[in-house]
Amino acid sequence: MEKAMVVFSGGQDSTTCLLWTLEEFDQVETVTFLYGQRHESEVECAKKIAKDLGVNQKIIQMDLLNQLTENSLTRKDMEIEEGTIPNTYVEGRNHIFLSFAAIYAKSMGIKNIITGVSETESSGYPDCRNVFIQSLNTSLNLAMDFPFKLITPLMWKDKSEVWKMADRMDRLAYIRENTLTCYNGIIGDGCGECPACKLRNDGLETYLQGRHVV
Repeated sequence: MEKAMVVFSGGQDSTTCLLWTLEEFDQVETVTFLYGQRHESEVECAKKIAKDLGVNQKIIQMDLLNQLTENSLTRKDMEIEEGTIPNTYVEGRNHIFLSFAAIYAKSMGIKNIITGVSETESSGYPDCRNVFIQSLNTSLNLAMDFPFKLITPLMWKDKSEVWKMADRMDRLAYIRENTLTCYNGIIGDGCGECPACKLRNDGLETYLQGRHVV
């Protein structure tokens, strides 16, 4: 029986990865991190989706990140600012999350770890790059003497291609209505104004136009 663990936030990308993983693997677990994110509704959204899809979910408390770095995803008093690397970037987040996910996965005998990072749509985040994922994969294998496989189904996809992937699984409507990507905590199509909503909604519009649906 081939098992996998999905690093799951309840957003568009991780939900798309979860649905893909359910098609590709026999047994699927999820791990969600509470790290003081701007909106706790993100975790509630992840809980609901995990329940809808009938998958086990482990929630790990990681709010210590707030003690180490300042960013607008964990500090509500900070305005969201775009730039070469936006201030929504949480230093070391993917490094820490994947490391903790690996520890948990090994305890369950799971070698396949799925994450929704994308170098194409990374907003300049250095820990979304393929070279980082490959490097961390090697480090985790050496650190725990276990044959982990960090799998990134979205690594080379832009947002329109992620929507296309969802549509091919007949889950576009579900992902559009039930996931939370918005920095202002609005489920579904979101506020329409924050950088995350613009990226998500522009990708959807591009995809729908491409298949001649308006």
